[in-house]
Amino acid sequence: MSYQALYRVWRPQSFEDVVGQEHITKTLQNALLKNKVSHAYLFSGPRGTGKTSAAKIIAKAVNCKQAPTAEPCNECEACIGITNGSISDVIEIDAASNNGVDEIRDIRDNVKFAPSVVTYKVYIVDEVHMLSTSAFNALLKTLEEPPAHVIFILATTEPHKIPLTIISRCQRFDFKRITSDAIVGRMKKITNAQQINVEDSALKIIARKADGGMRDALSLLDQAVSYSEDVISDEAALAVTGAVSQTILENITKSLLENNAAEALTNVDEMLSEGKDPVRFIEDLIYYFRDILLYKTAPSFQDGLERANVDEAFISLSEQIDAPWLYHAIDELNKHQQQMRFTNHTKIYLELAVVTISSGGKADLNNSGAGIKEVQELISKVGALESELAKLKESRIIQEEPKQKPQPKERRVSSGGKKLQVSRTKINEVLRNATKQDLQRIQSQWGEILERINSEQVSSHAWVKEGKPVLCSNNTFIIAFPHTIHAEMSAKENVKSLTEKASAAVLGQHLEMISILEEDWNKVKEEFIRSQGTDGVKKEEESDPLIEEATKLVGKELIEITE
Repeated sequence: MSYQALYRVWRPQSFEDVVGQEHITKTLQNALLKNKVSHAYLFSGPRGTGKTSAAKIIAKAVNCKQAPTAEPCNECEACIGITNGSISDVIEIDAASNNGVDEIRDIRDNVKFAPSVVTYKVYIVDEVHMLSTSAFNALLKTLEEPPAHVIFILATTEPHKIPLTIISRCQRFDFKRITSDAIVGRMKKITNAQQINVEDSALKIIARKADGGMRDALSLLDQAVSYSEDVISDEAALAVTGAVSQTILENITKSLLENNAAEALTNVDEMLSEGKDPVRFIEDLIYYFRDILLYKTAPSFQDGLERANVDEAFISLSEQIDAPWLYHAIDELNKHQQQMRFTNHTKIYLELAVVTISSGGKADLNNSGAGIKEVQELISKVGALESELAKLKESRIIQEEPKQKPQPKERRVSSGGKKLQVSRTKINEVLRNATKQDLQRIQSQWGEILERINSEQVSSHAWVKEGKPVLCSNNTFIIAFPHTIHAEMSAKENVKSLTEKASAAVLGQHLEMISILEEDWNKVKEEFIRSQGTDGVKKEEESDPLIEEATKLVGKELIEITE
């Protein structure tokens, strides 16, 4: 007979074998014993947690010759036939490839026929969220009132995609991720039965990589068996999972703690040259720092550690690190991990994270007592200095520019000599036609516009959210940005069109967006006010009904108008 993978050979055949889901198995066993089996179940949860296995166990238990029973005997003809798939009354359907309305109509037409071999017809629909809307509609009536001899069991990893009308017709059970200890216990039972020599620490490495899925764990164990010769060691487990050993994590942490960027980068480079994934490594490092923080806070909470084994080296290292340093390191690693999602050069962001942490490490954050708040204040000061420097450069450029006669050519506003160019004529036109009512309207609904942009494209939202509406007419609105990079990126066609689309959806009318730097906007506005003269300002003030009423009450001499 050909070789079978471990997860197929050791697929649970009874509720006792479904580890980590006791809250579900106990409920189902009680229902089977009391003959209170529902006509429809919905099993939801992560992959490899026992959903389909539990469904087949129910199918065997209700059709077992010893029924009602809490566990199938796995010895009668019905149990054996269901296990090997030879009984036609237990139908497994993959909704990913059979998601059309015609397949569901076939089920609806066939459920009325009595089972031919066993007591109950059982339909197990895997990945049910893949069904089309028409297929769900075709299933509704049958699912609500099926014949007495039919049981439906629906399984899915994405229950939020299933219509509520379907969910309300089922008993729902949410399978949870299996704990590492439960996975290790199951793998020990399998390795003992298979006479496989394996180190306990290697099983823990595999269990951590499986991330709560028993099937993933057994697949990795299968790979480790093939990789190893006599004994499955830590090195073999690390090789097949792509994880990083605790020794490497400890060495890099020590380098970062000592502000030794060169040594830390050398360790990272050696690790990557062995084929380790930067994204995987930065995740391991985040969890390792998290484990140190948890151990420092609650030493008795060792069962909750994800990546670390509590040994002498780990205890010694945790005593050397202060909590503020860990907060800072985790925050920096998390920021760079987010950036990795949008680039093909993940190694660069890993190296950047290492340099950032090592440059602001132990000497700054521990010995001086500086914390996250102080770091943020330093960042703010640096930003302010950069802004002042930009203003000085711009004022110098303006002073050195030779005076020229006005040209008939259209003037454009340039943001600090950068790429962004905005038509001065267009801005003046908006200034002439703008009203306070239009501006107040877009300002009051700016938050909703940003939410729509964020739901469409997170990267565009990251640029646009830094700006604020400063002017609005009946066909155009102007957004001012504090930094050039945000103004430039928001002016790009894809970001600009998405923002205009979102504003049209919220405001009910299409407006063109103009991006401008805040300092340029202030200059343009001042020049426009000067060009209009004082009469224009007075006329605007007098036309304001609120100012007119105030003038009548207290007199013009006591009124001071500020924008």
